[in-house]
Amino acid sequence: MTLVKPIELFDEPACDHNRQKKVEDRIKGCPVPKPGATAGGCAFDGAMITLVPITDAAHLVHGPIACCANSWDARGSLSSGPSLNRHGFTTDLSETDLIFGGEAKLQSAILEIASKYSPAAIFVYSTCVTALIGEDIGSVCETAQEITGIPVIPVQVPGFLGSKSLGNRLAGDVLFNYVIGTSEPADLTPYDINLLGEYNIAGELWSVLPLFERLGIRVLSKVSGDSRYSEITWAHRARATMVVCSKALLGLARKLQESYGVPWFEGSFYGVSDMSQTLRSIAKLLGDPDLQRRTEELIVLEETKAAVRLSPYLDLLRGRRAVLYTGGVKSWSLVSALMDLGIEVAGIGIKKSTSEDLDRIRALVGEKSILIEQGTAAELLRIVNETESDILIAGGRNQYTALKSRVPFLDINQERHFAYAGYDGIVELAKRLHLAISSPIWGQVRAPAPWEKSDHQVNPSSDSSLTQIQLIADPE
Repeated sequence: MTLVKPIELFDEPACDHNRQKKVEDRIKGCPVPKPGATAGGCAFDGAMITLVPITDAAHLVHGPIACCANSWDARGSLSSGPSLNRHGFTTDLSETDLIFGGEAKLQSAILEIASKYSPAAIFVYSTCVTALIGEDIGSVCETAQEITGIPVIPVQVPGFLGSKSLGNRLAGDVLFNYVIGTSEPADLTPYDINLLGEYNIAGELWSVLPLFERLGIRVLSKVSGDSRYSEITWAHRARATMVVCSKALLGLARKLQESYGVPWFEGSFYGVSDMSQTLRSIAKLLGDPDLQRRTEELIVLEETKAAVRLSPYLDLLRGRRAVLYTGGVKSWSLVSALMDLGIEVAGIGIKKSTSEDLDRIRALVGEKSILIEQGTAAELLRIVNETESDILIAGGRNQYTALKSRVPFLDINQERHFAYAGYDGIVELAKRLHLAISSPIWGQVRAPAPWEKSDHQVNPSSDSSLTQIQLIADPE
């Protein structure tokens, strides 16, 4: 089996931006990260993000306890069944293990997991420490697989290799080389598809699957939200692949096309317009005229229902301004959703966005939005204040920055508890934005302190800052 070298992943043929470069620049590939440039997620973290949502597999970190960040509820990837993936397994290497080697401890841990939990597979992750001391994880996994009869898969992606995005790509390569194509599905249909880069954050996948089911489209394999190990093994038998706005897995989609003839496209589930376009793209790729006709009928029906449910929120959100600080493809896909709601995006984070992501952002908002490369607390608050934005939309780490400064906040990252995908998701997004912006607490906390007011102003009945939030009942 020929494994890809990490440096090769910086030259992805399926990347439109890469193809537009000059020949000499294309050979160089994307910029290789410099030491210390992996803040916000290393390659190890990226590999775990991609693989841990495989719900019936055990995920074993070979390294010190500090690298075992897979604690319960660390991510919002939900499961409709098994929960083994939410357990954090580690070899917990000590200083003695680093001196004498930890391979025996690793094999013992694998055998113990196999005995106690009977997982569908065991993914073993190397870390910076075990890579530096030269642990032969591949041989240990091969031996343990022969003993247990369970697939034991080495994920040799130590953090120092690069960024989280590189870790995503390497994890996709692990799946292609060790998992995909190792078994066959019990049956096939003309409408089987793969979803790559969908992690079922807050159950978003469950908002989209009913739409596919109504069209007769079956999601054969998911990488990797709410997935089972067995379904990934037969991803090569799908009729089409959708890359869910995740550039990091374009390489996996390309390899499925080159090796098995599975065509692919990139789409998004965020916003009414993008959701409808995604359904059209899938129907077109599957090549069935009747499916395309039924898809258009479904789109008309769902867009009409969404318009009715959104109408009360649009009057309240239209003309509002937001600063969106998130990474990668979420930047442009969420811009599209916010624009569907009539919200002006005054600032956008681009720290983890590719050049193609940046081009899409510019196409959506023009030159008027501020591009935020380094979103420090002071910088985010400065942009919010200068643009007179109504809300900061970002990850959980920015929550207290906003709240301490009395700025409305909405969590858009992986730890959130609300699903924003699909037609139902855009209504939920509108609802959460309205609740955050219109909360009466802002009028109260922004008012002068009680000891700074006159006696008349202290009386709550005369305090104009005590506003009432308008609760909107869903028409359905």
